[in-house]
Amino acid sequence: MKRNLILGMALLLMAAFAFAELPVGKVAPLITLSGKLGGRIDGSPWSSSELTGKVWVVFYADPDESDLNDHAADALKAEKFSDEQYGSVAVVNMAATWKPNRIIEMILGKKQKSFPSTIYVKDYEKTLVSKWNLADDSNDVVAFNKEGVVIFSRDGKLSDDDLTQLIKVIHENL
Repeated sequence: MKRNLILGMALLLMAAFAFAELPVGKVAPLITLSGKLGGRIDGSPWSSSELTGKVWVVFYADPDESDLNDHAADALKAEKFSDEQYGSVAVVNMAATWKPNRIIEMILGKKQKSFPSTIYVKDYEKTLVSKWNLADDSNDVVAFNKEGVVIFSRDGKLSDDDLTQLIKVIHENL
């Protein structure tokens, strides 16, 4: 009985994690972050409708987990994809941390210098968690093709195989 209970709990946890990714082959629901919902680090609104016209990779991160996929960001930067064909967005789940917003904004300013072509966005209300079903208190990586269709979606630290697959699908969709 105890073994069945543990097995059942493990399956429920695995199912919860499986739903923490956007489904590949689908267009994500439209979201706009502005005002008290968030927006770009300069205060202007950001909309997921911008995720078309080229291949986009979105990193959605809890500030406490922000370094989890730095290896992926560095690998993508090393690919030297053309800015006309590829773009990246880093959305910070500001509600997922105890850290003050001012500190996070200073860190984002520094990251902007390291990744000048990346668009940095603040999500104050966990909008991507509720609207896109991304994992809270985690680090998600989602790639979109030129039409805005999800071509890759993972929650948590990307493995070497995940990173290889991400780079492969980006090349295939450029």
